[in-house]
Amino acid sequence: MGITMASTTKKGYRVSKDVKEQILKRIKDEGISVSQAGQEHGVSTQTIYSWLTKGASQNPSWSEFSKLKKENKGLLELVGSLTVKLSQSQKNN
Repeated sequence: MGITMASTTKKGYRVSKDVKEQILKRIKDEGISVSQAGQEHGVSTQTIYSWLTKGASQNPSWSEFSKLKKENKGLLELVGSLTVKLSQSQKNN
């Protein structure tokens, strides 16, 4: 991964903004776990969770809102379809 800034688990050290953004992007976009990201980058999970919490308190952008709305619609359609299939299979048994 190359050299990142020293871990925030040691007092007085800070993680660079670029590395922080990379870690958060990997968690959000690639779906890696917080513990995996922490181990790979030498950052405590507590620190990463605090970053995620701070980011969650901000309002989403319109593009993020639109993306979430579209994703929610797709998930609701999938749940509906699966519910119908499950109902039909239970009637057949």
